[in-house]
Amino acid sequence: MDPFPFIGAYVYDTGCVAQHWKRLHAGDAEPMPGDDAVLQAWAHFHNGFFQSALESGLDLGPAGVTVANKACCVYANYLEPSEKSRLDLFLETAERARMQATIEPLNPAAWYWQAYALGRYSQGISVAKALAEGLGQRIRAALEETLRLQPLHADAHVALGAFHAEVIDKVGPLIGRMTYGARKDVGLAMYRKALVLNPDSAMARLEYARGLVMLEGNPDSPEATRLYEQAAAIEPMDAKERLDRDLAQAELGD
Repeated sequence: MDPFPFIGAYVYDTGCVAQHWKRLHAGDAEPMPGDDAVLQAWAHFHNGFFQSALESGLDLGPAGVTVANKACCVYANYLEPSEKSRLDLFLETAERARMQATIEPLNPAAWYWQAYALGRYSQGISVAKALAEGLGQRIRAALEETLRLQPLHADAHVALGAFHAEVIDKVGPLIGRMTYGARKDVGLAMYRKALVLNPDSAMARLEYARGLVMLEGNPDSPEATRLYEQAAAIEPMDAKERLDRDLAQAELGD
């Protein structure tokens, strides 16, 4: 894995991770682990050592699967230069999360990371192709299960908003509603709910802005630009948030 480009910018140990857990995990509503070894894996993640977080998480067995899946997805989405490797990592994560859900069906993270990985994989192969292969229904079902188990999961609200936006963008509002249950008003409500739950999220603003462009068909949407500007101004708390903030700044620079 290529390293996080700003190693040393964030220096968390287990104590700091525990102290700032609520803010660091406002997006995924992940419960704080009581095991110091799992906290250490999360410290690797927040510091940007994604490979260490993945490997140490997997070494910890079931208790470390969630941090491993999050590290793998964040690395694949933001840092992996090879498209084939990106897609392979998403498929590996989706399968790992699927297996986790069979063992821990009440664990919202198992459903969320399955949906996230399949969603990013779908974007990589084209959303239209993914819908034809039935991935859309799997993604939506997994996200809805995430929210049934954990209604405060802000990132799942973002992802479900993106589902509605992507489907409508690719097949139109009529087929999107009739075939996939995708609706513009529901998608926008999901983005707004995510920002209520996690108001400091640059990622939620990035995805909301992209969703607005898809749903409104206006690449110069003033509201989308405002969301990008807000995301670009947020002070990141960890490595993943730094990647989100920098991506927002890059969007504004285009």
